[in-house]
Amino acid sequence: MYYPKCDYSLIRLSQSQLNLLETCPPQFKKIYIDHLNSPVSLESQKSLHWGNQFHQLMQQHFMGLSIDSALAQYSNLNEMIKILFKSIVEKHILNSEFWTEAEHYITFKKNNYLLTAIYDLLVVESNQVQILDWKTYLKPNNKKQLENDWQTRLYLYLLAETSTYLPESISMTYWFIKNKYKPQYLSFQYSQSQHQQTSLDLEKMVSYLNYNLYDINQSSYSFTHHKNCKDKCPYHNSLCLNRA
Repeated sequence: MYYPKCDYSLIRLSQSQLNLLETCPPQFKKIYIDHLNSPVSLESQKSLHWGNQFHQLMQQHFMGLSIDSALAQYSNLNEMIKILFKSIVEKHILNSEFWTEAEHYITFKKNNYLLTAIYDLLVVESNQVQILDWKTYLKPNNKKQLENDWQTRLYLYLLAETSTYLPESISMTYWFIKNKYKPQYLSFQYSQSQHQQTSLDLEKMVSYLNYNLYDINQSSYSFTHHKNCKDKCPYHNSLCLNRA
């Protein structure tokens, strides 16, 4: 992603950028402004490949396309996806009366930024809409942390802003799928108070980003560490080592 320096044309912002900006501004600058990505380990590459493979199969299935031939090639996925489909049907009511769309793309203009989201699956009913998201790792123990993650917050916020559904009619469910483990899920119901808080927090985030993008041409002190960065930031030590 390219961030023009001191150029206030429309800039795309996704949940991953918001999460990193909130967690570690220097790391955000390193990756998205200086374009200094770290090499991806072989293990991470395998994990990404498996995750992409899984998402493609789920997209094809919910587009009404057969995935039988693909599953025949991947025995480890075959049984897992069958169990997942059974679990989804037990949790979510899916029938021909509902409108569903896989890989649904939404954008929303916020000041000089274009907030973006790609929904793995939307299930739209007359009185409610459900967001389903696939995660190819084990269910986290800390539900509150996931609730505060910018993916949860942004996805719910954007759907409320770009549709006629009230926040209370919108929910989001993460499905956690990992080889040899039974699929698990975590669900979040949205509310008007959460929507208002997210809107305020987004205003703060884009204002902070505006300030630092402008300041980057004026001084070398843009995107500095948070005060508590040493204790809470997972990138603090590596950034300090690279600077030494």
